[in-house]
Amino acid sequence: MLALLERPQDWRYGYELMERTGIASGTLYPMLIRLCDQGKLEARWIASPHEGRPPRHAYRLTPSGLALACAVATNEDPSITIGKGFAS
Repeated sequence: MLALLERPQDWRYGYELMERTGIASGTLYPMLIRLCDQGKLEARWIASPHEGRPPRHAYRLTPSGLALACAVATNEDPSITIGKGFAS
């Protein structure tokens, strides 16, 4: 989630997040799905710029996800607990 905080308005591909965080796809994608289900991320399909390639899923922080990521990054709220499936 903090990897998305660097450019919160930009759509980021799952593969880019894997490279940035070092989290394996089998762990990262379930986290992204859970964060979308919790309303912390939004997702959409983006057409590939390369002809013949399928569209790719991209993610970005929602306003509530941005607030949570900022709080985690600055440790403003010590009562925040990062539960299972929370991608930092």
